[in-house]
Amino acid sequence: MKRNIIMMVATVIAAFTMTGCTMTKMGVAYMGFPSEAQDAYAEMMGNLSETGDPAQAMMKEWLITDEDLTEDDIFDEMKSLAGDFNMRFVGEKPMFRIKDPKPNQVSRARIGEFCSLGVAKKMLDHSRFYGGFMPCRVIYVEYGDGRRYLVSMDMTLALYGGTDKKPIDPALMEDMKNIMNAMEKIPLKAAGYDQQIDADKAMIKYYTEKGINERLPTIKK
Repeated sequence: MKRNIIMMVATVIAAFTMTGCTMTKMGVAYMGFPSEAQDAYAEMMGNLSETGDPAQAMMKEWLITDEDLTEDDIFDEMKSLAGDFNMRFVGEKPMFRIKDPKPNQVSRARIGEFCSLGVAKKMLDHSRFYGGFMPCRVIYVEYGDGRRYLVSMDMTLALYGGTDKKPIDPALMEDMKNIMNAMEKIPLKAAGYDQQIDADKAMIKYYTEKGINERLPTIKK
């Protein structure tokens, strides 16, 4: 609640002090959104403000700290987990392998694709533009310094970023929540964690010990 109030106040101030009409329209639109949409946009804008990276603001990631987990282990686990969440593993695409990479250069990348065809059809019936999100993807990324991640789209805005002008049917909303849960839990567990808080703490510990200057997760109580 406090964050929402701060965000709304900041939006109003920006609307009248930055770029006139455009910001005014943005501020009015924001304050008219449901609270879930306000939270979603506030989270994205906070990430964007901190990192300057719009791609990062729309994604979730899980750092793999268990050195015993191989790339193939991780993909085998994701394939196995898909059925547990009523998803299908529908394909994978090895992107590239680079020899002798620089520490901050991506040396390996591989995409896994997931789908629930029944839910996908209902999402397309609601809005064909959801097709741009399909199939759901998780990408494995490895850097030259040994850091390894699983990255997937943050579906929060896909669910809560709209308005009452085009409401999502409650039954479809429940289906989409299940998809979002799957696309968070599958990479979480494949990366070696049971709970998100464990993944967040592991990332903070790893970044602190290695002196990595990147955005740290916020531990939610």
